[in-house]
Amino acid sequence: MKNTFLLIFLLASTSFAQINSKVGWMSKFGIAGGLTASWMFPNYDEINKKLPTFGINDELSGGLLTWGGSGYVYLMIVDDLRIGGMGFGGSQSVSSTSNGFNREVKYGLSGGAFTIEYTLPFIKKVGVSLGGMVGGGKLTIDLFKNNDDFSWQETWDEFNNSDKVENISRRIENNYFTLTPTINIDVPLTRFFAIRIGSGYQFTISESWRIENDKVLNNVPSSLNGDAFFIQTGIYLGFFAY
Repeated sequence: MKNTFLLIFLLASTSFAQINSKVGWMSKFGIAGGLTASWMFPNYDEINKKLPTFGINDELSGGLLTWGGSGYVYLMIVDDLRIGGMGFGGSQSVSSTSNGFNREVKYGLSGGAFTIEYTLPFIKKVGVSLGGMVGGGKLTIDLFKNNDDFSWQETWDEFNNSDKVENISRRIENNYFTLTPTINIDVPLTRFFAIRIGSGYQFTISESWRIENDKVLNNVPSSLNGDAFFIQTGIYLGFFAY
């Protein structure tokens, strides 16, 4: 699926660039910024395999809702080409109570990227853009086990009395670089207000996994990563000339 999406994106970009060089379409222009929401679909399989042994009889499933912001400006020196930036973040968790302990696993994705897009010049009144994002992000997995009974002194004492450790938490992190082909449609409702809908696929190039105070975590399954298809929506303020 990932390879097919990338191939279609590259072929379409090449074809539309050739069309634009042969036909004198009027260049689109504008500048905008606003709020975005994305529905991402990461692979939870490796985490769900571990949840029963952790005492949780539920699963992470469906999509992951993230919130953020983005913006762009047309370069003008290159017809219909715009550059910008974006950021996002969100998390999902499952929890249960077992043998008197609260147990929770929280999965989170966040990141930011530089964006570049080519707006198809032969489509009027709306902006249909093919492009990509290059940036970085982080996948986090938080594990919690506690009995809701915390105090200042006992928190410190737990490190010196392993027989009485009842409250445990772990944070697992994976930082990565991203390359994300995208397609977006911007619909201006007025000259200064537009809505967006689009999609893309986040490809990740991962660094090593880390745990606790930045210690290396070994033998993490390769299928556990930040790769994800997503659907994006947004509300933009700015100036739109489509």
